[in-house]
Amino acid sequence: MMHELKPIRTEKDHQHALAEVERLWGAADGTPEGDRLEVLATLIDAFETAQLPFNPPDPIDAILYRMEQQGLTRKDLEPLIGSRSRIAEVLGRKRGLSLTMIRRLHEALGIPAEILIRPSRVADQSAERP
Repeated sequence: MMHELKPIRTEKDHQHALAEVERLWGAADGTPEGDRLEVLATLIDAFETAQLPFNPPDPIDAILYRMEQQGLTRKDLEPLIGSRSRIAEVLGRKRGLSLTMIRRLHEALGIPAEILIRPSRVADQSAERP
């Protein structure tokens, strides 16, 4: 049963909206369910932006998280980042992401470019040998 759409003002409203999004997930665009899903996503985003503090993740953490979410291996990143050694350097925080890598990661994995362009934490230099 669908309830009337209304602004999300409380955490309880937020939880109900998230549950309905889960129920509607996969609805086709242009259908009443798809339209409802889109409106709910917009309402949820507005509530979360206003209510929840946001510290954008480190770009490498975002890549690793998306790899875990999608069951990707380092080999799956080769078309996006380059050779195995280049992937090791990037994920090991020894090499930054190039603009081409950022574009490819954004397009293929859906990681927001705003996150990918942020500076990454520096690798622990004490573990390296000269």
